[in-house]
Amino acid sequence: MSTNNVYQPINCDDYDNLELACQRHLIITLTLKDTEVFEAKAYEIVSRKNIEYLVVEMRETAREIRLDTIHSFSHPDIGTIVVSEE
Repeated sequence: MSTNNVYQPINCDDYDNLELACQRHLIITLTLKDTEVFEAKAYEIVSRKNIEYLVVEMRETAREIRLDTIHSFSHPDIGTIVVSEE
């Protein structure tokens, strides 16, 4: 999904699980809608211009991921969450 597309907020329960992962700085496995899969430390959720981003840390580098580009994320403590839109 391109950043030119209209942002679609994600389901509140999925958002809450991402917030929990950030609070605990969990290393989660992320699968994006473009099929990219990677592990990263969940750091925080930020909002800019009405678009929400998950900030993760990978190899000591921060990366921002639009929430509406996430297909799923998982960690043994929270299970696998398949993200849905509101």
